[in-house]
Amino acid sequence: MDETEVGRIEAWVGLDVGKAEHHATVVSAAGEPLFERGVRNDEAAIEQLLDRALEVGRCALVIDQPGSIGSLAVCVARRRGVPIAYVPGLVMRRASELYPGEAKTDRRDSFVLADTARTHARRLHWLAVGDETLERLRVLGGYDDDLAHDVNRAANRLRDMLLAVSPALERVLGPRLDHPVSRALLARYPTPTALRAAGRRRLGPLAKRHAPRMGARLIDEIQAALAAQTVTAPAEETAGRVIRELAEELDRLAARRDRLAAEIEQTFTSHPQAPVLLSIPGIGARTGARILTEIGDINRFPTSGHLAAYAGLAPVTRQSGSSIRGEHRSRRGNHRLKNAMWLSAFCSLHHHRSRDYYARKRSEGKLHNAAVVCLARRRCDVIHAMLRSGLTYGELPRPATPAPEPELAIAA
Repeated sequence: MDETEVGRIEAWVGLDVGKAEHHATVVSAAGEPLFERGVRNDEAAIEQLLDRALEVGRCALVIDQPGSIGSLAVCVARRRGVPIAYVPGLVMRRASELYPGEAKTDRRDSFVLADTARTHARRLHWLAVGDETLERLRVLGGYDDDLAHDVNRAANRLRDMLLAVSPALERVLGPRLDHPVSRALLARYPTPTALRAAGRRRLGPLAKRHAPRMGARLIDEIQAALAAQTVTAPAEETAGRVIRELAEELDRLAARRDRLAAEIEQTFTSHPQAPVLLSIPGIGARTGARILTEIGDINRFPTSGHLAAYAGLAPVTRQSGSSIRGEHRSRRGNHRLKNAMWLSAFCSLHHHRSRDYYARKRSEGKLHNAAVVCLARRRCDVIHAMLRSGLTYGELPRPATPAPEPELAIAA
């Protein structure tokens, strides 16, 4: 939103969202409170609020949570053509400290939202008109995160149960739970006793069916682990039932993530900017979808430095007198975008240009993680230029090589 449009706003609607009811405070462009009221979280009530605010003149909606419980208000405001500004929770809490009083109420929070937006309008994060493909990717990406957490929870619980019945067996199968062969073996034979009874004759075909190349080696390791422990843990049969159910649950979760990954890839590749991101080494469909959804409209970042700061990849200067000086790693920013950038940088180390840059940073004395962060920061420059120009990685113009200086003729 440009400065001209911001200057036309005559009323600021601060909306402190809630599950059943929001609270709204409307402030004029001069900072005078006009009215405040409770607003039910339904379409008709939000329409009435905007109707009354628009009686004052052109208004803007300021919200502290645009998703989930605040999504209906955002949709209604977009349909009415009302600009929407987002104030993150951390900014909101710090801004509230500038106002008198220590109370934490919906009325106070809605006023702080409206007045903070009024006084810092040009620094707000304005929500662009929704892109249907990006919205689908956001929903699918959030669901994928939930499934990833469920997978980690089930895998950790399964490894804990294996450790209780046989540490040696956990050392063999625990690190391989992401492979179908480990889950299949534990779902069929969940305890050391069951594995011994099955023997190599039954374990071999099952392992070979799920892992043709590593099946025989895995069975050898399992047999060695079984031979290393002769005692039987107490309640092994009960633990085996839990291990079997956890292995089956983990297998179902893995299958759901695989299906979801295919849907994310199909949705992502339908976006016009997908070929641009997929051309960058180290970026696949899942990582590219996360980068695209977190960046949104690239035009809201004037330079690549703004994008790097938003991702938390730009170094922060610490300077106070003569005792504190230097650059430090930022702990702020969009952590989801930062993680996606870091992961793409790490995966790009097989590419010669990324590997050379990484090696140069290591030669400067940086540790592995710091060197990858530097590479991720450099990728902000590349991604910013590509998304703005629409060029793919191979089409980007390389820096011009300076022409060699002509040799001076030496007089005899």
